[in-house]
Amino acid sequence: FIRTDLLKILANTSDRIARKLSLQQKELADCSDREKWKIYGDLINANLYSLQKGDRSATLVNFYDENQAEITIPLDPRKTPSQNAQKYYGEYRKADTAEKKLRELIAQGQQEAEYIDSVFDALTRAQNNDELTAIRAELVEQGYLRRKGPAAKKGKEPKLSPKRYRSDDGFTILVGRNNVQNDQLTLKEAHGRDVWFHTKNIPGSHVLVVTEGQTPPPRTLEQAAVLAALHSKAAGSAQVPVDYTEARHVRKPAGAKPGMVIYDSNHTAYVRPDAALAARLRQE
Repeated sequence: FIRTDLLKILANTSDRIARKLSLQQKELADCSDREKWKIYGDLINANLYSLQKGDRSATLVNFYDENQAEITIPLDPRKTPSQNAQKYYGEYRKADTAEKKLRELIAQGQQEAEYIDSVFDALTRAQNNDELTAIRAELVEQGYLRRKGPAAKKGKEPKLSPKRYRSDDGFTILVGRNNVQNDQLTLKEAHGRDVWFHTKNIPGSHVLVVTEGQTPPPRTLEQAAVLAALHSKAAGSAQVPVDYTEARHVRKPAGAKPGMVIYDSNHTAYVRPDAALAARLRQE
């Protein structure tokens, strides 16, 4: 039942975010007229001498147009020409402010949609009740679900370890099971020279090659990339782009949701997910 409930919550949340983004995109398109309001204000100000209160429109040469075409500007007859200009400047400022705010809100909405997609991806790969319970706890912590009963005491939550693999060259490879564990693995447990992997622009687990100061050979890097591809939304694809870099180049933006990181100095490998390889390298 936990899986079904979580799927329903994620689907509803995803729909809500999509509807909100659609409305904001429409509002943003409505702001595209703002330059027109500024031009109206400028042209009225440049022709104050030829206008008077009571005019309902003004046909003026548009000096912003290289062809110097005439433009007809609606006027409020109850206002003076100067007041009409100020009215259009006010509309311009209002639209300009709204556009900046909307762009900010749309960026936030897109990031939230990516986060929900990443939780959904982890849910599709959860194999037991402890993994499902950990995902539910994450959604409670992020405010998407109400807590049932008192909060678990620190240390009493189900203790999940990352999935462990050993490459054919003897390097330990760790795979996060959910976003909270991804953060723990990448930002707390990784050492600077460990190598971090994640599917490029695709939801998936954080994967870490524990180097212990050694340089992992190409075969280990490829096997880690294959595991990252397999533990992602692209697990069913024939070829998956996987970014990798040293863990010291991975960081979390302020206020970012669990599992969301940025990185640089990366390379990209293109690999085929291989469940048989994962089964062979799996330790626990």
